[in-house]
Amino acid sequence: MSHNSSKNGTSPAQKCKDFVGVTFADGSGKIVGLLLAYVLTNLAHHLLKPMHQPRITSDIVIGLFLGNIQPIRNGFELEMIQTLNYIVEFGMICYMFVLGLEMDPYVIFKPPTRDAIVAYGGMLSTFILGCSLTPFLHYSTHRKIVVAITLSFTLAGSGSHILTRVITNLKIGKSDIGKLGMAAGIHSDMITMLIICIGAVFVLPQGNNTQEQIQSAIKMGASLIFQSVFAAKVSPVFMNWINNENPEGKAMKGTHLVLSLAFMVAVCSCSPFYGYSPILSAFMAGIFFPSEGRMSKWTVGKVNYLLSTLYYPIFFFWMGFHAKLFTFEADTLGTWGRFFFLIVISTAGKVVGTVICGLMLGFHWPESVSLGLLLSAKGHFYIFLAIMGAVHNYITHTTAASLVIMIFFTIVHTPFVVQNIIERARKHAPTKRMALQWLDPSNQLQILLCLHGSQNITSTLNFLEISRGTANPGVVVYVTDMIELTDQIAATLVQNEGIDTVTLTDKAVMEMREEITTAVQSYVDENGGGITLKRMLALSTFSGMPQDICILAEDLMVSLIILPFHKRQLEDGTLDEGHPGFRYVNRKLLRNATCSVGILVDRGFGSIENISRSQAASLNVAVIFIGGKDDREALAYASRVARHPAVKLTVIRFLLDNSENPQRRAATYKDNTAELEEEMKIDDECFAEFYERQVAEGHVAYAEKHLANSSETFATLRSLEGQYALIIVGRGERANSILTVGMNDWQQCPELGPIGDVLSGSDFLVRTSVLIIKQHDFKGELDGLDEDFSVM
Repeated sequence: MSHNSSKNGTSPAQKCKDFVGVTFADGSGKIVGLLLAYVLTNLAHHLLKPMHQPRITSDIVIGLFLGNIQPIRNGFELEMIQTLNYIVEFGMICYMFVLGLEMDPYVIFKPPTRDAIVAYGGMLSTFILGCSLTPFLHYSTHRKIVVAITLSFTLAGSGSHILTRVITNLKIGKSDIGKLGMAAGIHSDMITMLIICIGAVFVLPQGNNTQEQIQSAIKMGASLIFQSVFAAKVSPVFMNWINNENPEGKAMKGTHLVLSLAFMVAVCSCSPFYGYSPILSAFMAGIFFPSEGRMSKWTVGKVNYLLSTLYYPIFFFWMGFHAKLFTFEADTLGTWGRFFFLIVISTAGKVVGTVICGLMLGFHWPESVSLGLLLSAKGHFYIFLAIMGAVHNYITHTTAASLVIMIFFTIVHTPFVVQNIIERARKHAPTKRMALQWLDPSNQLQILLCLHGSQNITSTLNFLEISRGTANPGVVVYVTDMIELTDQIAATLVQNEGIDTVTLTDKAVMEMREEITTAVQSYVDENGGGITLKRMLALSTFSGMPQDICILAEDLMVSLIILPFHKRQLEDGTLDEGHPGFRYVNRKLLRNATCSVGILVDRGFGSIENISRSQAASLNVAVIFIGGKDDREALAYASRVARHPAVKLTVIRFLLDNSENPQRRAATYKDNTAELEEEMKIDDECFAEFYERQVAEGHVAYAEKHLANSSETFATLRSLEGQYALIIVGRGERANSILTVGMNDWQQCPELGPIGDVLSGSDFLVRTSVLIIKQHDFKGELDGLDEDFSVM
C-alpha cells in the first residue's frame, strides 16, 4: 500500500494535510469573502425592504461585487474552488427537491385552466422567439443547437418561488390576478423544469461513439422512469406510514426521521447512479413525492430555512466568482446587442403570449401585460444553469454574466408591476367611503332595507322614519324582500324574453310582496317628504343570497344595509330560536359586504305606532360609544337620528377608569400600545366633532360611565333596562377592548359583537330594541382596497 502511494507521489492523507495547511495559511481571502457575503447580503436585503424587493435582487448585486474583488479571489486556490462547487451543487440538489415537492405534476393531465393557458401561451411565444433569434446571436462556443434550445427554454421559464414571494409580500395573493399569477408561475416553472429534465437524457450521455451514447441515454432514461414511478407509487405508502406513526402534536421519532431522510436520498440517487444529473434527479424525485403530510411539510420548512440562512450567500458568492465580470467584453457592441436581445426575448415573449391568451380569455389588456412582466421573472436554478454553462465552456463568461444581469432585471421590476396593479385596482374598486361616517351631507343617503316578510313592516317603517333626515338631500330606500328559493317557488318562475329575467308567480309570495309594497308606499305618500322608494327582490337559496345582496348593494352604491335579526319576538317578550338560514345570510353579509351593515333586533320597536315629525320628543334612543370604527359608524348614524323631532337621543360614552386599584383591572388583558393610542386618537377626534355639533348645541343628551373592566360594563348595560326604546351600538373592532374582554366567553350570537349580544340576549328581558352597526372591513393592508379585489 505504501509502495503504491509513493509511486503515485503523495498519499491521500498527506494530500489532505497539505490542503488543510494551505487553506489555513492563506485563509484570509476565503474568510473575509464568505463573511462579507453573509453580512452584506443581509444588510442589503434590509435596506431594500422598503422597496419590497425580493432577497434575490440584493443577493445578485452583492455576489457579483464580492466575487470579483481580486484580493478575495486570490485566496481561493483550485482545491477550495472545487469544494465551493461541491457545496453549491449539494445545496442546489436540496433546492430542486423542495421545488419539486411543492408542485403537482398531475395537473398536466387535467383540462387546462386559465392559469395553465396563460402559462402555456407565455412559454410558447418566448420559446418560439428564442429559437428564432438565439442561433444567429452566437451565444455558444460549441453545440450551438443544444445551447440555443436550452437557452430558449430557460428564457421561457418562470421563477415561481420569487413570483409567489413578491405577490404575497405585497398583499395581492388573494386577488384574482394574484392567484392567477402565482398559479401560472408554478405551472410555467414546472413545465420548463420537466422539459429540461427530460431533455437532459438526450444531452448528457457520454461515449466514444454514437452507439455508446445511445446506450447511455437508454440507461439514464430507464433509470429516470423507474425513479419517477417508484416515487409516485411507493413513496406515498412509506410516507403515510411515517405520518401515521408521528401524528401532529407529538414529537417526531428520531428513527422515523432518519428513515424518511434516508428514503428521500435513496429515491433521488436512482438515476444519478447511471450518469444522470443529481440536481435534475432531485427535482424529478421531489415532483412525484407526496407533498402532503407532516414529514413532507417538515422537510420543506427546514430546507427552505437552511437555504435562506446558510446556502444563498455562498451560492451568490460562487455565482459572482465564476461570472468573472473583469472579463466582460463591455467594449464590444455585439455584447450589448446580445444582452439587449436576451431581455427582449424574455420579457416581450412573455408579454405577447399572455396578451394573446388574455384576449382569448377576456382579460383586460393592462392586466395581461402585467401578468407577462411578472411571469418573466427567473429564479435561482436559472442562475445556476447560466454559470454552469460557462464553467463547462458551453457559453462564454460574458454570456453567463449577461444572463445573470438579465435575470436581475426580470426580477427587480416585479414589485413595481404589482404596485401598478394595486393602483389600477384602487381606481376601479368601490370607493372606500361607502359608510355613514364619510357620507357627504350634500348627498342622498342610500339604504338597502331588507325584510323577511310582512312581520317586519312596522319596524321597517319606524326605522325609515327616524333615519329619513331632512327633505334635502333626502334618502333613497331600496326595500328588499329576502325570499328563499325553494323547489316550490322555482317551479312557479316564468322565463321572460330578456336575458336572465324571470317573473315570480307564486301566489303566497306575490301577496306578501304586495302587502309590503302597499304599506310602505302608503307611508311614503303620507309622510314621504324627501324619501325615494324603490322595491327590490333577493330571490335565492340561502347559500347564494349573501353574494346576491352584496352585488346588489355594490351596484346601487348604498352606504348601509339593514337586516332583520334572525330571531323573532314572542308574545311574552322573549325571542324564539331563530331561522338558521337568515342567520347564515346575516353573518356572511357582515363579513363580505362592501358597505356598512346594521342588524335590527326588534324587541318592541315594531309595536311603536305613529312616530311623527310633528310630535314632541317621545322616543328615547341611546347610542353607546366605547371606541373603534364600528362605534364611530354608530355615532354617525345617531347624528342622523338626532335630527328627528320625535327622538330624544342620549349618547353614553364608556371610558376606561384609570383607577390605581388593581382589583378592578382585567389582569390578563394585553394590548398593542401604538395601535391603541392611534385608534383612541381617532376616537377622540370623532367624538369631539360629534359633541361640538350635537351635544353642545343641546340636540343630544350626554352621559359618561367610567369603567375598569368587562364586569362593570355588563352591570352598566343591565342598568339600562327599560330606559330606552332603541339602543344603537357598534358591533366591535375596538382598540380599547379592555372594557369588553372576556365577554365573548358567554356570547349567544357572536355576530352581534359583545355589547350587541348582551343587549339582545335572553337575560335582557325588557322591550328594548337594538341596532348593531358594523362598518365595512377592508381586508388586509392595501389602503382603500380589499386583498381579494378583482381586476381581471
